[in-house]
Amino acid sequence: MIEVRDLLVERGGRPILEGYDLAIANGSVVAILGANGIGKTSLINTIAGLLKPSRGEVHCRARIGYVPQLFDVAFDYSVTDIVLMGRARQVGLFGTPQRRDYDAVHSQLSTLGINHLAERSFNALSGGQRQLVIIAQALVSECQVLILDEPCSALDYHNQAVVISVLDRLSREHGMTVLFTTHSPQHALEIASDVLLMYDSNAFDFGPTARTLSEENLARLYGVEVRKAVFDDDKSFTYAPVFRSR
Repeated sequence: MIEVRDLLVERGGRPILEGYDLAIANGSVVAILGANGIGKTSLINTIAGLLKPSRGEVHCRARIGYVPQLFDVAFDYSVTDIVLMGRARQVGLFGTPQRRDYDAVHSQLSTLGINHLAERSFNALSGGQRQLVIIAQALVSECQVLILDEPCSALDYHNQAVVISVLDRLSREHGMTVLFTTHSPQHALEIASDVLLMYDSNAFDFGPTARTLSEENLARLYGVEVRKAVFDDDKSFTYAPVFRSR
């Protein structure tokens, strides 16, 4: 269970988040949507313990793995080396990685279907491959909660599908709690049990995806008309903005 109580996060003395209260059940997949600059990254950084709130409390009774939006390395590390960095807690400050640490690395690479990249240079990978490697780095820490900041940002449709499928599988097959920020309502529809819609620093909706995602709420969220588009099978649908330029 993750609990956020009366959260106040400030930047330069100005409230970014104020009065946020959330209770996220174990095993949930939560999609967080909101306009640019609304505070999505600040919220997940606070939940992950990377940012200290000015007021309120965050309680998480589980180990957290964190996947940032951008991850660049200055040196030419291999994929194995990058993922092995996630074992820092198990190895210790001055420790040396043991066989069990390498086994854990290769296990997660196999789980994500990228074991063939183990000896490749991280800097030589595509954006989608890098994202999967950083997810493996988080998972190898033996986390029970996975927090991701726009995991599909700048990825093509194929790699978006791969990442979303991985997150869904981690929740369904391993009981992992997943929180991710996104600008795509479709990603929320595909895998999220709950969504958080961040309208303003002190205004939000949080609840089951089927109830909370709607044309009205998304229009309020982004300040444009949003319509529900139903596909020919009459079973699946998505939401899309309507731009009336003429």
